[in-house]
Amino acid sequence: MDPQFFQIGHIPAALWGPPSDRVIVAVHGAQSCKTDVPFRLLAETFPRCQVLCFDLPEHGDRTGGPALCKPPVCVRELTAVLDYAEGRWKRSGLFAVSMGAYFSLLACRDRKVEHAWFLSPVVDMERLTRDMMTWFQISEARLEAEGSIPTPMGQTLCWDDYCYIRRHPIDRWSCPTDILRGTGDTLAAEETVTAFAGRFGCRPRAAEGAGHWFHTPEELEALSAWLRETASF
Repeated sequence: MDPQFFQIGHIPAALWGPPSDRVIVAVHGAQSCKTDVPFRLLAETFPRCQVLCFDLPEHGDRTGGPALCKPPVCVRELTAVLDYAEGRWKRSGLFAVSMGAYFSLLACRDRKVEHAWFLSPVVDMERLTRDMMTWFQISEARLEAEGSIPTPMGQTLCWDDYCYIRRHPIDRWSCPTDILRGTGDTLAAEETVTAFAGRFGCRPRAAEGAGHWFHTPEELEALSAWLRETASF
């Protein structure tokens, strides 16, 4: 299955599947893009609806572009994509990966989304940021003084992002949600995902041995099986 490519304003987008009155808006994570394998698997599992993906800043077709992949920018752009979807489809769902889940939790909190699927979700961005600061021995005082500090993981910690994250905790979520997390995931901590699921009535599932990035044949098979089992939209 191949997607159709187009633009939503200045945002490169891809649409999978034949015409339908249903759409699942898909949000990728770091070091990914709108044509990543999980989105193709999603489209193949849900043949009765379309899957709408897009590139976040600094990803996919936007690598090297002027926009930066910062939380307020990503939430604003996801909001524009959701507005586009609501104007063209009668029913909508949500699929979000890693940090895409955090952006989705902010952008969709007051929207009518029938069902959500979160893969390796970052549901407590403040916790993850503090963990990264600990791993690389970066204090709040140093981050504030320097403004931004690259890490060996390829992620850059920024003081303004950290302040935004602290001002925007996830305190509301009412959408029926299924979650898949690998037992070997070191970024989406088990206790944060479990706490989030318990707080908001989500249905978590563990993929034995899988890491944060679902990319091996075994991980992708676990993802496909999970999608088939939860395909209620």
